[in-house]
Amino acid sequence: MIKRLISATSILTIVVGIGFSGAYINSQAQTPSSNSLKESTTDSLTTDSIAMCDTICAADSLVAVNDSLRYTTLSDADYRRVAEELGVEVAAIKAVVLIEAGAALEGFLAPGVPVINFDAVMYRKMKSKDTRKAPSDAKIPEGIKSAYGRKEWQQLINARKTNIDKANMGTFWGMFQIGGFNYKLCECQSVDEFVEKMSHSESAQLELFAKLIVNAKQVDYLRRKDWSGFARRYNGPSYAKRGYHTKMANAYRKFKAQEKQQEQEQEQDKEQEQERYAKDKFKTIHTCMEGGTPDPTQT
Repeated sequence: MIKRLISATSILTIVVGIGFSGAYINSQAQTPSSNSLKESTTDSLTTDSIAMCDTICAADSLVAVNDSLRYTTLSDADYRRVAEELGVEVAAIKAVVLIEAGAALEGFLAPGVPVINFDAVMYRKMKSKDTRKAPSDAKIPEGIKSAYGRKEWQQLINARKTNIDKANMGTFWGMFQIGGFNYKLCECQSVDEFVEKMSHSESAQLELFAKLIVNAKQVDYLRRKDWSGFARRYNGPSYAKRGYHTKMANAYRKFKAQEKQQEQEQEQDKEQEQERYAKDKFKTIHTCMEGGTPDPTQT
């Protein structure tokens, strides 16, 4: 799936936005001059769908993602699958998650409630012809235990009461902290679809990240482990002041060390299993030579 993204990069014109965390790349197609997607989305959404957007619902209409993966934590197999498709190392992808989502490496605060960072500066910069507003009594989703998470969601809900589209675009979403204004680079038809996928599963968040870095032409920097080159494009021109590139390098080394440790442990387990097997076989042969009956549980 991701391999097909390469051909799409030629039709996208990338311009730089300004952000304070996460992926801040923007597409020229999302500037105020664009109207077709916003207008078609506005016409098709009802009051009920606005309410669902406010609570970050689990609707079935826009997300073509396996429901069996809903809210699940990423496995090493998930990381390996996408890493192989992108031609990057698992440790490099995990390094991005560690910096953006923290040591927990999680994309959700509660089921259906992704980790977010509402950016008031980005929100004020956003333009949209979509005039939908959240109800005045809209509340944050239930189940958020983190005080920081509740604060960020409260800011988002308050902004949605003025303009849902702008609020969602001015927020950084999920374990990779991708700005909502990047929804087209993530190959979503609207910011609503982007938010819905972000709210579906960590697997969906990983797929959105993969699409973003391919379409924004960032993936080569991650392949080469050019931390400064990647950080400049993913985190913004002030990346060096925040030490983003050095944090990435350190995180990468950490995960590579963990991989090496796991490989060594797996090799040790394999050798021990082979030793046990050889001993059991020896006992079986020895028993047979002495005319006894081997224990079937030992063969």
